[in-house]
Amino acid sequence: MLEQLQAGTIGINQDMEPLTDAPEEEDSAEKKKEKEPFNLKKELISWIQVFVTAALIALFINHFIIANSQVPTGSMETTIMPGDRVIGSRLSYRFGDPERGDIAIFIYPDDEALGIKTYYVKRIIGMPGDTVDIVDGKVYLNGSGEPISEPYLREPMEPEPPQHFEVPEDCYFMMGDNRNHSNDSRRWRNHFVKREKLVAKVLFQYFPKVRVLH
Repeated sequence: MLEQLQAGTIGINQDMEPLTDAPEEEDSAEKKKEKEPFNLKKELISWIQVFVTAALIALFINHFIIANSQVPTGSMETTIMPGDRVIGSRLSYRFGDPERGDIAIFIYPDDEALGIKTYYVKRIIGMPGDTVDIVDGKVYLNGSGEPISEPYLREPMEPEPPQHFEVPEDCYFMMGDNRNHSNDSRRWRNHFVKREKLVAKVLFQYFPKVRVLH
């Protein structure tokens, strides 16, 4: 009987896996869990990739979607004050048509004629094909006997000699809200802004405070 038990015990022990393998497996698992040492070069490359990606996204947005502008003068007071920063939508004029009363960012035509790109912010008053008459400080469109309503004006326009303009097709007549202190279509050598020179429709001011502009 004792011999049989001993034989059985020996048989069982022969079928079992060696106990000495377990510590080796644990060591291997621990090694896999070990973190790689800090690599300054890889870290720098990773941060550079982040900054480059962010810069490209910002460039794309600013070139194709929005226009960010600071207004340096008081020609649009009190709608926009000197130093105000505004955001315009480029998509508004890429996929839609300008409308009378829009505040627009555009390329100043007199500077463009000299090969200089200067951006102005004014309000669209005359549309393609319109006639614009300015008499006694009032604006009349298309021969109407009634001046247009302009609640956004800072103050009444001072009377000056009558002016008559005929807006060409695909062009716009621009004026500032601060009429008595605005260099606009009335004063320019090239009186009108071409459609393709309208850069963006101003939507809101974001500095020094946030508010919708209209």
